[in-house]
Amino acid sequence: MPQTTKAPMTIDISIEKARAEHLPEILSLLIAGAAGARVGQETDDVEAYRAAFDAMLAAPEMDVYVALDADGVVLGTYQIHFMKGLAFRGRSRVELESVHTRADMRGQGIGAAMMAHAEELARSANAGLMQLTSNAVRTDAHRFYDRLGYAQSHLGFKKML
Repeated sequence: MPQTTKAPMTIDISIEKARAEHLPEILSLLIAGAAGARVGQETDDVEAYRAAFDAMLAAPEMDVYVALDADGVVLGTYQIHFMKGLAFRGRSRVELESVHTRADMRGQGIGAAMMAHAEELARSANAGLMQLTSNAVRTDAHRFYDRLGYAQSHLGFKKML
């Protein structure tokens, strides 16, 4: 069984729901972290994402969060989606997507803090399970999730449309 440990925080951050002004920095993180089929498919044209971002922020079952430094600079982000289901006696499951920390800020506990934040949101909503996927090439991310106690349990399949 993996041992659950957190990297010590070396800087002060806050984690809050993303706002419209965070979108450019969130996109920079997504583009920098693109792997597999997403490589070369993303653009820094903020307006190409605006409607989707606004819809996500308005949806009651999902949110986008950012980790901010003391100056309000986005250091990390994640998306959380609460999904209804019958498994786990009808308790919801939580899907995390687009978990990214700025490359120059990794190893400082930001990712672990975001994951702990997401887990607390899931527990407070009485979710039965938290799950995420990570591209097969992101081996550093896989070690990170393993250290936090996440088990690789499934094979994932995707089909680009």
